[in-house]
Amino acid sequence: MAVAQPASIGRVNAASTEDALFLKVFSGEVLTAFERASVTQGAEMVRTISNGKSASFPVMGRIAAAYHTPGAEIVGTDVNHNEKVITINDLLVSSAFLSNIEEAKNHWDVRSAYSAEIGRALAFQKDKHILQTIAQAAGGQSAAAANVTGGDAGTVLTNTGIASATAATAANAMIDSLFDAASALDSHYVPKEGRKCFIRLEEYYKLANATNAVNVDFSGGANGGVAEGRVMKVAGIELIPTPHFISGNINSGVDQGQTATGANPQAVNVSNYVAMVCHPSAVGTVKLMDLATEMEYDIRRQGTLMVAKYAMGHGALRPEAAVGIREA
Repeated sequence: MAVAQPASIGRVNAASTEDALFLKVFSGEVLTAFERASVTQGAEMVRTISNGKSASFPVMGRIAAAYHTPGAEIVGTDVNHNEKVITINDLLVSSAFLSNIEEAKNHWDVRSAYSAEIGRALAFQKDKHILQTIAQAAGGQSAAAANVTGGDAGTVLTNTGIASATAATAANAMIDSLFDAASALDSHYVPKEGRKCFIRLEEYYKLANATNAVNVDFSGGANGGVAEGRVMKVAGIELIPTPHFISGNINSGVDQGQTATGANPQAVNVSNYVAMVCHPSAVGTVKLMDLATEMEYDIRRQGTLMVAKYAMGHGALRPEAAVGIREA
C-alpha cells in the first residue's frame, strides 16, 4: 500500500522544518494584538539601538533674548545642555506551552487565542511602565529635577470635586482640571499638537454620561456622545481611557529616574492619579530588542513553546511636558 504524501502546509518549498511558515502567522498575530491592545503607542519619543545597555537623549534649554546696546559687540548667548540616559530593562517575555495530546483532544484552535493573549500581556505591561514614567515626570521627581538648569518641573493638580458621586459634578471638575493642565503645558511652552490624557475609566465614563458638561448628545456628536459612550477631546487634549491605574508601585525592572540630589529613585503608585496628561516629549523609550516572537517544537516535552519578547527602557525627558491629576 502506498504511503500518503501530506501537503507541505508549513514548509517552504517542502524543504524546511514543518513550522517555518506557521511561525510567520504566529508573529503576525502577536504583533497585531500588541498594536491593538497598547494605548500608549505614540505617546513617547522612541529610539532604537542595535547594541548596548542604554541610550542618551540630548536635552537643551531655552535661549534668552536681550536688548542690544548701540556699538556693543554681539557675542552670542550661552545655552544650557544636558543629557538623559535611559537604561534598557530586563528582557520582558510572555509565553505559552501547548501539549500535543491536549491540543489534539481540544475541539477548537487555541494557538491564535494564545498568540493574542501573549501580545496583550506585553502591551499591557508596556502601558503600565509608560504611565509610571509619565507620573514620575509629573510629580515623582523633586521640584528641582528638571533635566537642564532653568528648566521647568512637572505639574501635579488636585481637584476634590472629581471624587463626587454625581456624574455631572465630577465631570465638570475633571474638565476644569484638564483645562488647568492645558494651561500648565502652555506656560511651559509645550506644543499643543500630540497632547494626550490617559484617564481612569470611572472619570472617563462620567464625562461621557454628563451630557450637560461636555459637548456631546444622545446620538453622538463631533466630540462623542452617550450612544457610543465616548468623549474625544477636552481642551484640545485627546482622551484615552485605560484600566491601568492599578494599586501598587509599578517599579520592577523599570528605570525609576533620579531625584535632583542623586538620591535613590522614587517609586510611583499610579493609582494615586485619576488622569495623566502628556506630550510625547515628556517620556522617552529606548528599544534594544523590538517585539519578536519564537515558536519551537520540543520533542522531549512533546509540545510547542510559543514566546513573545522585547527589551526596552523608559525614562522622563521633559518633566514640564507632563501633568498628573489627582482627586485628593
